[in-house]
Amino acid sequence: MKNRKILGILVSAFIALIAMLGIYFHYKLVPYNANRVKIGATYMTMNNDFYKVLNNEIDKIVEEKNDILYTRDPALNVDKQAQQIESFIQKKVDVIIINPVDANSQRLIKALKKAKKAGIKIVVVDSQLSDNSSADTTIVSDNYQAGVLCAKDMMQTQSNAKILLLEHRSAVSAVDRINGFLDTIKGHDAYQVVDRKDCLGQTELSMPQVESVINSAESFNTVMALNDQVAIGALAAIENMGMTNAVKIYGVDGSPDMKTLLATTSPIQATVAQSPITIGEKAIQAGYQLDKGKKVAKEIIIPVKLITSETVSDSDITGWQ
Repeated sequence: MKNRKILGILVSAFIALIAMLGIYFHYKLVPYNANRVKIGATYMTMNNDFYKVLNNEIDKIVEEKNDILYTRDPALNVDKQAQQIESFIQKKVDVIIINPVDANSQRLIKALKKAKKAGIKIVVVDSQLSDNSSADTTIVSDNYQAGVLCAKDMMQTQSNAKILLLEHRSAVSAVDRINGFLDTIKGHDAYQVVDRKDCLGQTELSMPQVESVINSAESFNTVMALNDQVAIGALAAIENMGMTNAVKIYGVDGSPDMKTLLATTSPIQATVAQSPITIGEKAIQAGYQLDKGKKVAKEIIIPVKLITSETVSDSDITGWQ
C-alpha cells in the first residue's frame, strides 16, 4: 500500500515536471508578443480553392510571427462583407486584406474609407475597387493579359468561332479578362460573340446558365469563362445535355482541377495560370510593410501564363502555382 502511494506521488511529480517543461519551451520558442499585429482578411467567397490557397499563405506567415489573423467569408454577399469591415474596425485590426464582392458597392467603399480614417492599412487582392482611394495597395494578376492570351490561342487554333462568354460583371478582375479577350478579337469577323451570361464565378451557377443557352438552340463552339470554376461548370452542362458538336472551353486560374482536365479532356482547350500563392505572399508582405510605415507600390501586377494540353505536363498538375 505504501509503495503504491509513493509510486502515485512520483507519477504526479513526473507529470507536473513534463507540464512545466512544456510551458517553458513554449514560451522559450514562441515568446509572448505584446504588440501583435492584428490582420482582418475577407474574400468574396471561400467556396473557391483559389482564396483558400491565398489565405493559407497569409496565415502561414502570420503564424510564424505569432500575430493574429481573422479570416471571414461573406459568401458573395456585399452587405455581409461591409459588416465584416465594420467588425474589423471594432477589433482595431492594423491591416485589412480584402477581395471585394462588388467593386462598385458604395456601402463597401464607405466602410473601407472608415477603416482608412481609423488608421487601418488596406490591401486589396485579386480584384480592384472602382474607387481605390482607400486602398494602400492593390495586388492582382495581369487579368487583361489573361483574356488576351485566351483569345490569341483561340485565333491560332480555330479559323472561326461562335463564342459564349461567361462573366462576373461586378468583379473588376473578371471584367478585365473579358475585355482583354474582346479587344483581341475586335475587327475579326470570323470570331463572333453569340451570348453572354453572368455566373458570379461559381460552378453551380454556370452549369444552369450554359444549359439554358443550349436549350435556346443558340449555336456556339467556344466558351470563354472568367475562371476555371465556371469553365468546369460549362463542361458539366455540355456533357449533361449531350451536346454533340465539338466545343472548346477556356478558363483562367490554372487550378489543379482544370489542369487535370486539360490533360484528360478534349473540350478543355486552355487555362491562364495565376498564382494565389504569390498573391498571398505579396499581400501579407505589403501588410507588414505598411504597418511599419514603409512605402508600398499603389498597384502590384503578377504575370500570368497560358497552359494548354500540350504544355500542362510542364506544370504541377496536382497543386497551385
